[in-house]
Amino acid sequence: MRPYRYVPTVFTAIVIALSAALAAPAQQPTLQSPKPKAYKPVTVKPPQDIKDPTFDSFRKQLAAAAERKDKAALARLIVAKGFFWIPADKDVANPALSGIDNLARAIGLDEPDAPGWEILAAFAAEPTGEFDPDRKGVVCSPGDPDFDVKAAEQLVAATGTDASDWVYPVSDGIEVRAEPRPDSRVIAKLGMHLVWVYPDDSPASAVQADAVRIVLPSGQLGFVSVDALLTLEGDQLCYAKEGDTWKVAGLRGGDTNPQ
Repeated sequence: MRPYRYVPTVFTAIVIALSAALAAPAQQPTLQSPKPKAYKPVTVKPPQDIKDPTFDSFRKQLAAAAERKDKAALARLIVAKGFFWIPADKDVANPALSGIDNLARAIGLDEPDAPGWEILAAFAAEPTGEFDPDRKGVVCSPGDPDFDVKAAEQLVAATGTDASDWVYPVSDGIEVRAEPRPDSRVIAKLGMHLVWVYPDDSPASAVQADAVRIVLPSGQLGFVSVDALLTLEGDQLCYAKEGDTWKVAGLRGGDTNPQ
């Protein structure tokens, strides 16, 4: 998702986490929500894929371990030393524990039905990434979208919104519908720009929890599928190469109150 991320990324292009992140605010309007209004779109360029053929095969191994909920197989895909875990502003990884044990604490992997396995699968499905500015040779995924931060700040101020009210579409041309139903009339299509998510406590929205209400640049309200939007903030799983082999090197995010 995801996990909201306002520059930078989430579980950032992660639909499983995004569904929860967007559905909750969509059903919990507040008195402080500004009225919908027209706004000037801020163009977004999606994050770039990690251009390494071996990374694709590594992600398949990661996905297989997540699907089988195989902790032993996952442990073989994690760096032997130096695993980091930064849920907020400092590394809280326990150096006395292995990488797999630190990761299990961070996202929850110790029970067969633990949510961490779905989170891990979502990370494995994500091909985008960016270099970690603090760690040489480490890339973190999902990558951040590219947009004019100053223009985004001006957009937030002009609309009276919060940074977390804004997302971006997975691709150009996403259909916007008049109602939260998937068979509802199409009223517009989204371009690649920041999109304002707007609270909705209607009975229809409660039933159609997989749809999110948004404000179009014209100021008109509409609905899009939750899996068509990506958050700007969220957690990142980070990777590094040991020789020619990719390994999980750390996590940015996870439980902010580790035990």
